[in-house]
Amino acid sequence: MAVKAVRGAIQIESNNIKSIEIGVVRLVKLILDENNILLENVISIIFSQTSDLDAMNPAGALRTIGFEQTPLFCTKEPDIVGSMERIIRVLITVNTEQGLKPVYLEGAKNLRPDLNN
Repeated sequence: MAVKAVRGAIQIESNNIKSIEIGVVRLVKLILDENNILLENVISIIFSQTSDLDAMNPAGALRTIGFEQTPLFCTKEPDIVGSMERIIRVLITVNTEQGLKPVYLEGAKNLRPDLNN
């Protein structure tokens, strides 16, 4: 089986635990659903978040819905002048033979307008 990766991002409503949990779980579940990815085929997940989101580590949200054994890693996005605020990005590495479709939600759709026709 091939190793592939799929990206996604979401703009979080506000910097609090509940908003981050809801956004991360929604984003990851939608990426998995849209691409018919089973949890057992997920190799690892890398998150990045903008510095204005510091209420919660995104990996913590996934630990509550079945990702206890999946390697999860989080990092801070570089502070770039003019960059979008309250963004969480994800890179999911999976075992699959199929093509994968990225998912961008809320304001993060503006990060990849080429994908949101």
